[in-house]
Amino acid sequence: MRPGLPAGAALLLDLDGTLIDFAPTPETVVVPDDLRASLAALRVRLHNALAIVTGRPIEQVDTLLGTLPFAVAGEHGGAIRHAPDAPIERLPLADLPPDWLARAEALAAPHPGALVEPKHRSVVLHYRRVPEAGPALYAAAQSLIAGHEDRFAIMRANMAWELKPLGADKGSAVRALMARAPFAGRTPVYIGDDVTDEDGIDAAIACGGLGWRVQDVFGTPAGVRAWLATAARTSF
Repeated sequence: MRPGLPAGAALLLDLDGTLIDFAPTPETVVVPDDLRASLAALRVRLHNALAIVTGRPIEQVDTLLGTLPFAVAGEHGGAIRHAPDAPIERLPLADLPPDWLARAEALAAPHPGALVEPKHRSVVLHYRRVPEAGPALYAAAQSLIAGHEDRFAIMRANMAWELKPLGADKGSAVRALMARAPFAGRTPVYIGDDVTDEDGIDAAIACGGLGWRVQDVFGTPAGVRAWLATAARTSF
């Protein structure tokens, strides 16, 4: 039996692999209409205490979801917008060395199907379309980060390696969101699917709330969406 939302909950949700299914490339994901309806209803029922916590840039979340979430933490906590009309706050993290993107593309070129995704302050090497290239792309990431381990780390994601600055993660994002209205004083419930979500889960629990892995509780993003639809029409 799946759990229900506790009274006075704040819902903090990962995006890819949690709310929406993975696609061959980040830009080809599909947001189901029933998910939009559920998020809209839950935002009302939770008095706006609904946030997306993701590795994507906030601008991409806006393209996918518009103003359905009240708050968005992007770039694994490196950027946060606390309300739809608020400015994006970017933490003072290290900027990506200017040659890393070109170097990453050159290192990925021998692996047709690999994708290099630039972000504001990180670069991602995706191997979803070429799984056998995972170890080689990890070695490529290691070659890029060599000598910069004091400022950057390689983060394992779902079929991807992300080179990102140290100093922020999804746990720091949860703590920052929970420190402000409309989240402050509520019980955080974090749902995520990936190793990158473990910090968010731990932070939610440390704040007196709950943290659930998709695979353990819901099975798939479709299971999460079905649960959200039920939660949207259930009293709590």
